[in-house]
Amino acid sequence: MMNADMNAEPMRRTILTAANLTKAYKSGERELTVLKDVTFEIEEGSSCAVVGPSGSGKTTLLGLCAGLDRASSGTVSLVGEDLSPLSEEELAELRNRYVGFVFQSFQLIPTLTAIENVMVPAELRGETRVHRRAKELLEKVGLSDRLHHYPTQLSGGEQQRVALARAFVNKPRILFADEPTGNLDAETSDTVEKLLFDLNHESGTTLVLVTHNLELAEKTDRIISLRGGMVVSDRLTESRSLVSQ
Repeated sequence: MMNADMNAEPMRRTILTAANLTKAYKSGERELTVLKDVTFEIEEGSSCAVVGPSGSGKTTLLGLCAGLDRASSGTVSLVGEDLSPLSEEELAELRNRYVGFVFQSFQLIPTLTAIENVMVPAELRGETRVHRRAKELLEKVGLSDRLHHYPTQLSGGEQQRVALARAFVNKPRILFADEPTGNLDAETSDTVEKLLFDLNHESGTTLVLVTHNLELAEKTDRIISLRGGMVVSDRLTESRSLVSQ
């Protein structure tokens, strides 16, 4: 006879831990504190939105968690690895192995075609047979007829769909998305949002999403709200709360 609750959610491992993160910048003789004592954990396979007004520290927090920047104090553990002692080369290697990125500005390489842009992260890992996976991902995001188009030949929505395919080509364990629909119109945003969540669910990837769009944030499992560089709210969304009951 089994004693465990058959309806209980399976235990999830922690994939990202931020402990007492503080980030300050020197501005002349003054010191500007952008983040102050931010602490939280993210479960593997979950989705979390970080929201807050402009200047609240959202993008700075994402950069620290992804190892793109270093904290003034506090620690980040990503995929079980403390980022503090790692060199820039070691950080880059960890990101390329475990992390995917989607940015507001797409950040495609203008001299490469759509499929070449998607293949770049895998090729940086030394993989040589990635053409098929890149082609399949572009087909999934509805760009099977745009494989050999350059970024300037694509609309903003199409460029962001290429960026989505690129983010998933290395089968990342965690995806950081910074305002992924910020440069898109409402209709295109809806398409990109659906693709993002569909790909994320299909891959079992952890999603950390920075956005000012509260409607988009509510589609994640959890919302962390920042104000003045500090966490002022950390809650499960209605959909996750229902699953947890």
